[in-house]
Amino acid sequence: MLEEVERWLSTRSWSANDRPLHQILAAKQRTGQTVSVVLPALNEEGTVGDIASVIRHDLMLQVPLVDELVVVDSGSTDRTAEVAAAAGARVVHRDVILPRLPAVPGKGEVLWRSLLVTRGDIVCFVDADLRDFSSGFVSGIVGPLLTDPDVDLVKAMYDRPLAGATGQGGRVTELMARPLLNMHWPQLAGFVQPLGGEYAARRSLLEQLPFPVGYGVELGMLVDALHLAGLDALAQVDVGVRKHRHQDGQALGRMAAAIYRTAQLRLARGHLIRPSLTQFERSTDGFEPRTYSVDTEERPPMVEISEYQARKAA
Repeated sequence: MLEEVERWLSTRSWSANDRPLHQILAAKQRTGQTVSVVLPALNEEGTVGDIASVIRHDLMLQVPLVDELVVVDSGSTDRTAEVAAAAGARVVHRDVILPRLPAVPGKGEVLWRSLLVTRGDIVCFVDADLRDFSSGFVSGIVGPLLTDPDVDLVKAMYDRPLAGATGQGGRVTELMARPLLNMHWPQLAGFVQPLGGEYAARRSLLEQLPFPVGYGVELGMLVDALHLAGLDALAQVDVGVRKHRHQDGQALGRMAAAIYRTAQLRLARGHLIRPSLTQFERSTDGFEPRTYSVDTEERPPMVEISEYQARKAA
């Protein structure tokens, strides 16, 4: 590990307990910064309501840490929008945001568009499939941004159990993302959960970043933030344990392909010769190939979008 990373781990890796809630609230009041929480959601009726309820109760009603809570629905066919609204979140459908640009499927697309329907100085993203959710996920990663002006982006770190085994979750992280980061961006080798969906950042940083439309958004954001802001502007906070729905191996393979594509573009800024992934499924006639396209589109920095510029000027 680089000496720079060892130093970073001692100065930019914290526990959520390092900043008590009263200290975070005092910093928020002193600086006047506002906080938006965004939940990107697709068919998450079983969990999105509980997450929204906890955030609203703990961090909006009991204490004034979060100023707005927005669920961006990316085309759910279940009751995700209804459940989220009943829990007190403002629900916005992906397709009504920036309608002149037809939306494409993907998590990164939703996160990018969320910048147009939120106003917080700090934007906190939380995946909508978490179980046993604690509001410490939000206060933990927002805390350093409110108390330390030199920090621009904070990732959550946590244990990810799989089938009851501690630390066995995050298979794409261990098999794809961590090797890529260690080999090509060793300054980022200290991040425990580089692909985690829980992170917070200053709007002033997010609006300058391109957003891969799919699963590569977390890796792309981390790499681009490193180049734009520098390692010392990035941090991570231990928030305990993350429980969520695990995907099957083939879905993880497609995720890994998108992440590799994101890394490849940042290494070469060239085009892919073959932006697709073929996987195999057994049928009555043997193994049949299934070919999936790999996300090749990225959204430009939001600050370049005319509608966003007009809103900032208003």
